[in-house]
Amino acid sequence: MLFKTLPSAIVLLALLLLPVTAVQATTQHEPVLPVSVASNFSAKQIHLGEKLFNDPRLSKNGDMPCVSCHQVAFNGAESIPASIENDQQAGHLNAPSVFNAALNFAQSWDGRNASLQQQADGSLQNPKHAAMQWADILYILSQDEEYPGLFKQAFADGIRRENVLNAIAVYEQSLITPDAPFDLWLKGKQNAISAQAKKGYQLFKQHGCIACHQGRNLGGNMFQRFGIYKREEYFANRETPINADDYGRFNVTGKEQDRYVFKVPSLRNVAVTAPYLHDGSISTLQDAVQVMMRHQLGKELSQQDINLIIEFLKTLTGNYQGKPLSQP
Repeated sequence: MLFKTLPSAIVLLALLLLPVTAVQATTQHEPVLPVSVASNFSAKQIHLGEKLFNDPRLSKNGDMPCVSCHQVAFNGAESIPASIENDQQAGHLNAPSVFNAALNFAQSWDGRNASLQQQADGSLQNPKHAAMQWADILYILSQDEEYPGLFKQAFADGIRRENVLNAIAVYEQSLITPDAPFDLWLKGKQNAISAQAKKGYQLFKQHGCIACHQGRNLGGNMFQRFGIYKREEYFANRETPINADDYGRFNVTGKEQDRYVFKVPSLRNVAVTAPYLHDGSISTLQDAVQVMMRHQLGKELSQQDINLIIEFLKTLTGNYQGKPLSQP
């Protein structure tokens, strides 16, 4: 920001005097920003939120805590194509990773929740998910041996609906995965990613993927129609018939122009969070790149270009609790 207020000659001199890595960092001007972990969260609220996130009692049948769909052990996502609902039947949507969800402009595939608090509230009361009533939730928590004390430590006014939702949200806000190799490259460390990954990133931009997958979360900041090209072909080739969940944002707004429109997913940690797409129908990055190129961009890429883009996507895998995420 300071450079914008200085005469161009002074800017040039300042850049020449900077270390090489600093020059690289200030001249990249990429449409993607690195992530970092915020340090202003309350440790007591995070601890409480994690406990609530993993508590199966906050579901009607006692077997569907938040973590059942957003599994930290599976890098915040789930390993099956579609979430199991409380009747033990598979639904139609694949739960997106909770890692970095705080960076999204809205939550859920159809964007019906504007905040993490709203998303948690909706899931707790959704008859297909936890199917709970708030009176029952607050009673369970108040009768527990630990929760009253934990809530008092985290919130001055103790056990309240707002505090339950805020604690879960704060925990989720702490689930950021920084220091991906690509982030290090963005910060100026040129050898953080391979030459092949750099070529893949250029192809990623050249072919138009960056139009939807940009910003700090490489997605999660806009809505887009699924299947701009050959949508009928995609659903015709899918094993399961089209269903209401495939209509995306239409289910929220009722507007025809929102049919098949979804929140663009983040690509962070995409190499370790298969399966892919809203319906979990794609199990490999190879197929995911092909499907998106064909149905979103109307392109058929060579195997070489697909491989290079995959090398780039692999550099988006960050760290959790100081360790790089890996394939579950």
